[in-house]
Amino acid sequence: MTAPPASTSHDVTAVPRAVRLSVVIWLAAIAMGAAEALVWLLLPGPPAPTELAVRFAIYTALVVLVLSLHTGRNAVRWAVAVLLGGVGTLSLVVEPVDWLLAGGSPAAFLATADGPSLLITALRTLHIAAVAVALTLLFRPSATRYFRRR
Repeated sequence: MTAPPASTSHDVTAVPRAVRLSVVIWLAAIAMGAAEALVWLLLPGPPAPTELAVRFAIYTALVVLVLSLHTGRNAVRWAVAVLLGGVGTLSLVVEPVDWLLAGGSPAAFLATADGPSLLITALRTLHIAAVAVALTLLFRPSATRYFRRR
């Protein structure tokens, strides 16, 4: 009995490792966003149930979009890049940048922040880093070949 032939790196129908890893990291980034939304419930002035429902509906749509990267459609890759890599990143950095521009002090914040605030900060920082890595992977040469084959 012989083993089936091994997949070669020249198989244009196989989803490249860069794309598979990008999908996993995008999903992790979305999960961090969802976790951050839930941690906000522990702070004064938590989001209203309708705000949470809208946010989680958006997360669900984004998960479906990210999972669609496996189809190899270049339009999906660009939709993920623009929506998650562009608009999503902007939504993550606007508030902290505004706070810094208004004279916020990171040292003072870290010295006085409570547990939930520190957790939100850590989740957002990891979220931004995950987006940068996932976006980079999505445009690696092997990923570009995969998306251009269609």
